[in-house]
Amino acid sequence: MLAICPTEELEQAHLAEPVSHAKRAVDRWRNGVSSLTTDEIAEETPVAMVYNGISHAVMLATPIGLEQFGLGFSLAEGILQHPQELYDMEIVPQKDGIELQMLISQERFANLKQLRRNLAGRTGCGLCGAESLQQVMRTPKPVGAGVHISPEVLHLAFAQLPSMQQLQTLTGAVHAAAWALPDGSLLHLEEDIGRHNALDKLIGTMAKAKTPYNAGFAIITSRASFEMVQKSAAVGIPFLAAISAPTGLAIELAAQAGITLVGFARGGGHVIYTHSKRFIDHQVQL
Repeated sequence: MLAICPTEELEQAHLAEPVSHAKRAVDRWRNGVSSLTTDEIAEETPVAMVYNGISHAVMLATPIGLEQFGLGFSLAEGILQHPQELYDMEIVPQKDGIELQMLISQERFANLKQLRRNLAGRTGCGLCGAESLQQVMRTPKPVGAGVHISPEVLHLAFAQLPSMQQLQTLTGAVHAAAWALPDGSLLHLEEDIGRHNALDKLIGTMAKAKTPYNAGFAIITSRASFEMVQKSAAVGIPFLAAISAPTGLAIELAAQAGITLVGFARGGGHVIYTHSKRFIDHQVQL
């Protein structure tokens, strides 16, 4: 059950209805000519993940798809093992941001308290505040077999992104994470100013829709960092393709978890870093 609860501290009505973007006055300069006009600007808001009354993490995020964000973050970070362990969620606007007040099972909450994490999230920074190396370097379970696709299917999926990235078209400031079926068609797409957040939202959307994590592949409009691979491994996504480069640590984790990791998927080309066996008719096995 989802509820949106305004607080007494809320002074401005627009905070009770978060928006993804807003028009702002700008001075545009082009070809030596200055003009006053308006531009669509992506909004970012501090979003606090609160579990059973205890604040666990604060992330800067685009304030849409928050229910999916809370669920996906919880699954990707290993706070929940199954969506059913999230009993309730309230989206509570505050003066300085938004709280996602989640009620989770006592077993998962007890485990969360042992982690003793207090993240101060920033766009593009997903590990801020981890208290130990062990918390960062979680060992994932190997993912399943997953699907086998052709290179053409991979590029078909990426080709559909621009027409589906509505917020990016308006603002030019957000990332996307999308789920593609084995034929290359996109089933889900989520956008956010943070690449980690976009993937969390996608994971939450898939959980709510009961879309299997092993029956397709994920594509992202960013680099493939360690945490992007870690989030994929946490829920069992076997195939992750990025429009930009991976990091060395991301490659190591993907190899360990059994994930096919692809980078530079653009302009008709791509680079396979791990487990190329999921590509049909590929000659080199990594």
